[in-house]
Amino acid sequence: MGGCRELTVKDEIEEALRRVLAPDSLVVTDESEQHRGHSGWREGGETHFRVEIRSARFSGMTRLQSHQLVHRALSPSPLDKLHALSISTRSR
Repeated sequence: MGGCRELTVKDEIEEALRRVLAPDSLVVTDESEQHRGHSGWREGGETHFRVEIRSARFSGMTRLQSHQLVHRALSPSPLDKLHALSISTRSR
């Protein structure tokens, strides 16, 4: 019997950003292991992420506006599961 697997935080981030921002390209990297022992790190990782996203939705926006749009797309979940999020945005 094939059951549904639980989504990882990375999966949730990708799903939310694809749904809201329809990106041309999207790379989500779990960098949690690089922060082992630091504040916010927990066993199993999935606390520190880097998002590199290119979307036409960012056209004409300042960096602050595009980052705010990413945060809105991830709120309240999976954003509430993260300790740190590094964002790099580009329009087409």
